[in-house]
Amino acid sequence: MAPSPGSFELHGTDGAARAGVLHTAHGSIQTPIFMPVGTVGSVKAIAPDDLEALGAQIILGNTYHLYLRPGDELVARRGGLHAFSAWNKPILTDSGGFQVFSLNALTRVSDDGVEFRSHLDGSRHFFSPEKVVSIQRHLNSDIMMQLDQCLGYGADRRQAAAAVERSARWALRCREAYRPGTAENLLFGIVQGVTYPELREQSARRLMDIGFEGYAIGGLAVGEPKHVMLRCLRQLDPILPHARPRYLMGVGTPLDILHSIECGVDMFDCVLPTRNARNGTLYTSRGKINIKRREYAEDDGPLDPECPCYTCRTFSRAYLRHLYVARELLAFRLNSLHNLSYFLKLVREARQAVLEGRFRAYKAGVEALYPEEDALFEEQE
Repeated sequence: MAPSPGSFELHGTDGAARAGVLHTAHGSIQTPIFMPVGTVGSVKAIAPDDLEALGAQIILGNTYHLYLRPGDELVARRGGLHAFSAWNKPILTDSGGFQVFSLNALTRVSDDGVEFRSHLDGSRHFFSPEKVVSIQRHLNSDIMMQLDQCLGYGADRRQAAAAVERSARWALRCREAYRPGTAENLLFGIVQGVTYPELREQSARRLMDIGFEGYAIGGLAVGEPKHVMLRCLRQLDPILPHARPRYLMGVGTPLDILHSIECGVDMFDCVLPTRNARNGTLYTSRGKINIKRREYAEDDGPLDPECPCYTCRTFSRAYLRHLYVARELLAFRLNSLHNLSYFLKLVREARQAVLEGRFRAYKAGVEALYPEEDALFEEQE
């Protein structure tokens, strides 16, 4: 009998690092996992068959953007986001809350929800907890997120406490709105609390009292020092249920991911690999490369001799530099293919290292490639 959607199995641990499997209606996801970001139903410059070839197991879509364009009801009439985008594996959609707060200067928050203006045409819209669940039902995502209030780093304790309380009430309303539907769309709660330990614990426990298929950690990687982010994650590791997946939203760099895995996190998403690819910054087994540098103009070697992706198997650094300097669209695709391949390989290897009890050694090997960034994770005296 196939495992039911929402069941999560831990296959191994190494310290706090975990290797598991999350089952969804559109397939099982081996964790730790990195989710390529397909904001409007498309991972930029990458087609679904590219994602299949890279071994992507799940992608992320954005509720805010898809609601505004082309519209969640239109997507529903097309058979949901899987059919609309020709992606048959799992999809996670965020609630749109982060975009509402980050893209809109004119946002009005109340206990009922959030009123905001579209960044496309200035039209007014309103997101309630029930509304975002309805939108995500129309999209038919495998993993849906609650509506939450996300504050930036540095928010004072009074503001943070109010946001935690409001997010908890919204989480309950999302859970209640979810119940009439099928169990195939999983619902995750989002832990908030800025960097206040007591508020983070309060938020987590309120969500656990409600009960969710998974628990996301929001409001991090928004400007706080790296060691502060890790402190929050270490605090939450013994609090959050070990029998449920943990998702750190919007993270991050290779070292962000590995440090967070070491703190017990299972799932990650970030635009960084594709955005950096379009800017010419590429991740390799020998560290970062800026492909636009003149030194690569006559370099006939592969971008990364240890990478099996199409880009590295087929093209030289000299050709990749030429495409980038010429602003050819093919540069976006080839660079994005490689960076996504690197990130997906990173989490696959991290998972294997956890299962073999050598995660710390694996992490140390990657840290050596990024010494300047690694120093940022050390707490300053």
